[in-house]
Amino acid sequence: MNFDFTEEQQMFADSVRRFARAELADGALERAHIAGNSWDVARKIAQAGLLGITLKSEDGGLGGSLMDAVIAIQETALVCPKSADIVQAGNFGPIRTFAEYATSAQKAKWLPNLLRGEMLISLGMTEPDAGSATTELRTSARLEDGHYIVNGSKVFGTHSPEAGIYLVYVRFGPGLDGIGSLIIERDTPGFRIGQPSPFMSGEEWCQLYFEDARVPAENLLLGPGGFKKQIATFNVERIGNAARSIAIGRHAFNLAKAYATERRQFGRPLCEFQGLQWKFADMSAQLESAQLLLYRAAVNADNGVPSAYDSAIAKMVCNLAGFEVANEAVQIMGGMGYSQESLAEYCMRRTRGWMIAGGSIEILKNRIAEHVFERRFDQRPAQSAGPME
Repeated sequence: MNFDFTEEQQMFADSVRRFARAELADGALERAHIAGNSWDVARKIAQAGLLGITLKSEDGGLGGSLMDAVIAIQETALVCPKSADIVQAGNFGPIRTFAEYATSAQKAKWLPNLLRGEMLISLGMTEPDAGSATTELRTSARLEDGHYIVNGSKVFGTHSPEAGIYLVYVRFGPGLDGIGSLIIERDTPGFRIGQPSPFMSGEEWCQLYFEDARVPAENLLLGPGGFKKQIATFNVERIGNAARSIAIGRHAFNLAKAYATERRQFGRPLCEFQGLQWKFADMSAQLESAQLLLYRAAVNADNGVPSAYDSAIAKMVCNLAGFEVANEAVQIMGGMGYSQESLAEYCMRRTRGWMIAGGSIEILKNRIAEHVFERRFDQRPAQSAGPME
């Protein structure tokens, strides 16, 4: 079995690396500490052909593979961790769901701006009382005179302060089959965006409020019964999440390696102390093993969508490896690692969030266990049969 890149993949990786070093290296530290999207960087990344990599060519994409998108994220993150978020937004998450299920008119209206790096799409899924239990969402939509009337709220949406459109999960009716989604524009009447709140990573999110919001019927993405199609795309989203986790962990690893090589204490470089050598051995093993699971999930993807098991185990292991390696890098670098004079502390904070977002570590373990036992484990309590008559 060959674990090396193909010739085409290696050429692509080399080209992304050259672009990142030439266009993104300068300002990487400052960029990490600025909330919000870097629109100038987004346009550069779009011009380099790194948005819409896996989307169909007829939709304005490049028709590439999931592995190509993983390579683009990782090579970018190794130079500028913050800029990898832009590659993620243009290849994974709601843009993939949108491109997969949108009508021709919807694509023509919004995809060009998204792929030029001039617009962001945000996912409105999590609610104050519906996080991991997504099917308990309450945001409702009813059809009335050519518009869907939407009521409810959403929280914790990536890019929610700046997005131009929002892919919003709504309830058209009761039960799982009553869930679908709408594309809601920023200036929709009855739609209000709350004040920005910061995450630990430095990102910001806004609560979304829908108070009799009037959404044109042509903005329907998936009607009742669309939930399973929507949630299946999370297997792709988790690959993008995993790719950033491990790449940013590796960025921190490289910072710590350079520091341990150059920094001297007690008359010798830090790398000559066995205690630190063992740390680097453990970190290297974590990164290499997680990388293989990520590549397996990407390469084995069927029609661009990895299996639930492959994506769950890859995300879990990459999330843990990315955070634990970044955390150790901060420790190795001491005061410099803890300081915002280095990207190490940013890498630690950034990787921590992905252990929650896109499926928590605990939820992923549930999915993996279901694969092991070849059965589904319902997390809800059993319904009481009531008193016997």
